[in-house]
Amino acid sequence: MKTIINVISTAMILLTLNSCNTETNPLLQTFNTPFETPPFDKIKHEHYKPAFEAAIADARDEVDAIATQASIPDFENTIEALAYSGERLDLISGIFYNILHAETDETMQQIARDISPMVTDFQNDIRFNEALFQRVKSVYDQKDQLNLTTEQEMLLEKTFKGFSRNGANLSTNDKEKMRGISRELSELSLKFSDNVLAETNGWFLHITDEADLAGLPQSALDAALQAAKSKDLEGWVITLDAPSFGPFLRYSEKRDLREKVYMAYSTRGYQNNEHNNSEIIKRIANLRLERANLLGYPSHADFVLEETMAQSAGNVNNFLKDLADASLPLAKNELVEVQKFAAQKGFKEEIKPWDWSFWAEKLRKEKYDFDEEITRPYFQLEKVKQGIFDLTGKLFGITYKENTEIPVYHEDVKVFEVYDADGSFLSLLYLDFFPREGKSGGAWMTSFREQYVENGTDYRPQVSIVCNFSKPTDTKPSLLTFNEVTTFLHEFGHALHGMLSKVTYSNLSGTSVYRDFVELPSQIMENWAVEREFLDMFARHYETGEPIPSELVDKIIKTERFHAAYAAVRQLSFGLNDMAWHSITEPVSMDPEQFEIHAMQPVQLFKRIEGTMMSAAFSHIFAGGYSAGYYGYKWAEVLDADAFKAFKENGIFNVATSKSFRDNVLSKGGTEHPMNLYVKFRGKQPTIDALLEREGLKETI
Repeated sequence: MKTIINVISTAMILLTLNSCNTETNPLLQTFNTPFETPPFDKIKHEHYKPAFEAAIADARDEVDAIATQASIPDFENTIEALAYSGERLDLISGIFYNILHAETDETMQQIARDISPMVTDFQNDIRFNEALFQRVKSVYDQKDQLNLTTEQEMLLEKTFKGFSRNGANLSTNDKEKMRGISRELSELSLKFSDNVLAETNGWFLHITDEADLAGLPQSALDAALQAAKSKDLEGWVITLDAPSFGPFLRYSEKRDLREKVYMAYSTRGYQNNEHNNSEIIKRIANLRLERANLLGYPSHADFVLEETMAQSAGNVNNFLKDLADASLPLAKNELVEVQKFAAQKGFKEEIKPWDWSFWAEKLRKEKYDFDEEITRPYFQLEKVKQGIFDLTGKLFGITYKENTEIPVYHEDVKVFEVYDADGSFLSLLYLDFFPREGKSGGAWMTSFREQYVENGTDYRPQVSIVCNFSKPTDTKPSLLTFNEVTTFLHEFGHALHGMLSKVTYSNLSGTSVYRDFVELPSQIMENWAVEREFLDMFARHYETGEPIPSELVDKIIKTERFHAAYAAVRQLSFGLNDMAWHSITEPVSMDPEQFEIHAMQPVQLFKRIEGTMMSAAFSHIFAGGYSAGYYGYKWAEVLDADAFKAFKENGIFNVATSKSFRDNVLSKGGTEHPMNLYVKFRGKQPTIDALLEREGLKETI
């Protein structure tokens, strides 16, 4: 029942629809499609709610049968049986919640709101099922005598803690409080996510005067023209999607318009309208504190971090402080350098947040004769995709074959069959690259089905990568910046974690690992982006076919550390903000903007812009699974920098190193403690040194 429990915290949707006959509901039938993939060509909005209702009823019967059986509790009839229960519900959840983020509309959002309490109540019914918990506890209490495999031990540990850490030991009154908290948190997370999406989609800058486009590269102009056409407008449109607003802030000569775009992005969820998230974030933080207190923890952070590599809030805060001590002095120097450079160019005002990207980019261009836009012609999306396919083929021996017969949820989506070196089928891979109104911003990897083994059959995963790259225009294919190439590599690393999974239980499959370990497979892939041997495999000019020039590769490599300290401090500020919201031991009563100011003050580089608040759109922690866990990105950077040193030492395509990483990390999922898996691969525990060296920060320690 992994999907249902993991996905609820993300964000959902739906209007009360007419009931749908279960005999004709495609979500409740065997999928008569290639590889039993979701029949997206048959699934309609009205199918979701009846499907959830039927699947929850069936799952409830399965769980009740486990709880009330007469047999003496053992691993197979209780722990394993529970892991395999609710498979149809997991399948429906994997479809619905993923489509909710990739191809949503108001109806889907209302469906999610209707489904959310149903799912939460069912989840709580399992957690608070006393008979079931006693069976689980009975098996757990005799774990040392059961002669279990390492994976079975982990499943037992995870199952028992899934009950105990969610209130199974509470009194009847406190269990009812937990039910109420869980339900309200689920509803609030949905509302938060809906508000952010509405604010993102509801704003755009309509430009009709060509003079207001000064400084924008042709790729940004083409995208803005295409965006205007999609809205049936004359002229050009800048949206709050990253491929649109990012280049605008970096290149636009119109400071007043840069400010307008920055303010629109930085006030999402914090304006005086029905989409204001101010009270929602306070309520979420306070409810999480209340839940932690009920379970015997002083804070939500203490509750969450017990199940991480970091283990405690103290360790996380020390980790963030060490990185801040190393990064902040250099970041301040970088800001001074940009300010002086801008002044030399005639800019007499203080650098504001909407000026940073603009002047930093100009400095980078002058310093290294490098403009990231000049990388686009060499990074045609289709060529990058093939390059990554070839890279993973060299590393892990896997191959890809497009399948056009598999139903998709949008015409932009492509599906590939993935095969191992011995020809055995590994996975399906869905690729969804381009922004649209019904899609959340950013990039992510997800699964429609996790890998697991049941009754001797290995059910292979159905993995999806969702991005927001610039769409092809009438005159050009989709061309990526170097940073977008690294984004693609990042998400592909997550996909490999899912596709190469080789475990028994879906609860432990793929990315079902500690939150501060999950980014290792993704972030290590980014390292190949600056390796000449990799770039030479695929980077060709989309018009001439000429390989990427050596001097351009050299510039990419040289500029990798450009303003690395600034980037580190920015990431650390998000981590500190997250930890502040979730380390509270008393309910938050102060204004959330003031709370955020205090939280981020230790690494503040710019003067605060009144009326902005990143927390109001911080979906990772208020609508996703990263609460008290955002530090994990930096934590994983330590792991990936240390891990990639093994590839650098042995060769970036070294088969033995790749096999060790696959066998000890990628294929193992959450079947062992992540530090044990890491040490099996690396031979030692990681240190911060490799990261500081890679980022050019080591001299500050």
